[in-house]
Amino acid sequence: MSKPTVALAADHAGFELKNLLRDELKAQGYPVLDLGTNAPDSVDYPDFGRKLAQTVADGQAQLGVAVCGTGIGISIAANRVPGCRAALCHDVTSAHLCREHNDANVLALGARLIGVETARDCLKAFLETPFAGGRHTRRVEKLGQPA
Repeated sequence: MSKPTVALAADHAGFELKNLLRDELKAQGYPVLDLGTNAPDSVDYPDFGRKLAQTVADGQAQLGVAVCGTGIGISIAANRVPGCRAALCHDVTSAHLCREHNDANVLALGARLIGVETARDCLKAFLETPFAGGRHTRRVEKLGQPA
């Protein structure tokens, strides 16, 4: 079974963590779409969150990773795009449950709030956890975004 394409996007605060996770994904054989930012210069997180969400919603990537300083702003921007279900995660449990229960298709991380190892662990849980379906399907459908 082939691995899903993963799109990544970040603002200036998430630039370094995005690059680290991008390299990790490539090393594990995941197809990657790096949507920027490509420098540590100040940029606006809504632009990158929206671009990432649209890429996932359009099917160009099956999953996404969004990174800003806290993960809050970029996840809000991403969730404004129909078909995107971005979940801000701070630990492995939330990363696991956002996939299992909410069928999240974008993992949002706060580069200023979590360490590199926690971010790696969240990414691993996000990628390896399938959606449970069942009773969770009707709940995801109530979000107004197709599962």
